Amino acid sequence: MANTFDNLPFKPADILLPQGCDYDKWSVVACDQYTSQPEYWQRVEERVGRAPSALRLILPESSLDGPQVEMDIMDINATMARYVREGQFKTLPGAMIYVERTLFDGRIRRGLVGMADLTAYDYEPGSDALIRATEGVVMSRIPPRVAVRKNAPIELPHAMLLTDDPGRTVIEPLAAQTGEMEPLYDFDLMEQGGHIRGWRLGEAQLSQVAVALSVLADPAAFHAKYGADGQPVMLFAVGDGNHSLATAKECYERQKRLVPSEKWDTIPARFALCELVNLHDDSLEFEPIHRVVFNTDPQALLDALVRAYHGAHRGRKAEGDGLPVRYLCAGSEGVVTIPACAARLPVGALQSFLDDYLMEHGGRVDYIHGEGVAREFAARSGNIAFFLPPMDKGALFPTVVHDGVLPRKTFSMGEAHDKRFYLEARKIR
Repeated sequence: MANTFDNLPFKPADILLPQGCDYDKWSVVACDQYTSQPEYWQRVEERVGRAPSALRLILPESSLDGPQVEMDIMDINATMARYVREGQFKTLPGAMIYVERTLFDGRIRRGLVGMADLTAYDYEPGSDALIRATEGVVMSRIPPRVAVRKNAPIELPHAMLLTDDPGRTVIEPLAAQTGEMEPLYDFDLMEQGGHIRGWRLGEAQLSQVAVALSVLADPAAFHAKYGADGQPVMLFAVGDGNHSLATAKECYERQKRLVPSEKWDTIPARFALCELVNLHDDSLEFEPIHRVVFNTDPQALLDALVRAYHGAHRGRKAEGDGLPVRYLCAGSEGVVTIPACAARLPVGALQSFLDDYLMEHGGRVDYIHGEGVAREFAARSGNIAFFLPPMDKGALFPTVVHDGVLPRKTFSMGEAHDKRFYLEARKIR
């Protein structure tokens, strides 16, 4: 059975599942959510209390710049080791898990948990790897994440890979086969996270998945689908967790430097646990990620944005051809229209400007899921919000195949409460 996955970059894994605990307190949302809303994480803290929880095994990004961050990381690694030592997990050897996530609005997102081979992944622009980043990775954001992961004995995944499977051949057939699989969990997620159920694939389902993925990886089929004659196959794109997977890759590369090359393939950190989702899943919508700039002079920033692009203009609404960027601050609301030649997408032109402006003038930008939250921040003095349009998800694979990575934080797979919750784990040391 194992040989059918040999040439694929997504494989069964020795998956750890928590046992002897309340799953609704164990499972918490991805650490890169609610970064400007500490009250969210405080509510989670109060709900979990002293119960065993993935909250004790992650560092919310809102705490990355905290005064006790080094101590926090040491506590996380110590708790990981203690949970393993005390039997907090049971092991599912050579497993894949079929997941049905009922989102807060009632739609069901289907996924498959397994491990990605990091030797087949590359986040560099222009990569020709089987697994590619969809958005630019900010290298300055990698070191603090490496600090969390480098000594961790286990990983908990929030990265989600996408496959372009319009025929729904890989994941969707499993929905009719749950009666043949072992049920693993079935519970409500906290904080509007919805509900989640999971089943362990049997031998027949594993073989079925391997065959379907092999068909998608066929070079002739790939070239025909994307008009990409002669180009290397891209089987998966990183939908969520670009920086998480890039961090895993960096930690693997570091471990390779410590052992002889003949042992590289046996390093546990060569793989990263993640969830595979079909781009064509009916529940999957690409939401825009808005920008809020804090501690700035909104009017001076807007003036600089108009000056930065020759032909840009500002008004109450978008006018003429160009890339419209809506904004809101305490004093005004309107649209800056940037010439279309400045970038492919509005987010590219805006992000490039903000990077340069904030480096020179100070201030802080955060990436906000949901227009309502962005509007709340924009109402406060010294803040300005920029609202970006959603991206057509059907354009994702062709764009990455032909043009490379998108600007960072171009899209979000759903709202913040729809993001992956930590649940499964895997040993990486």
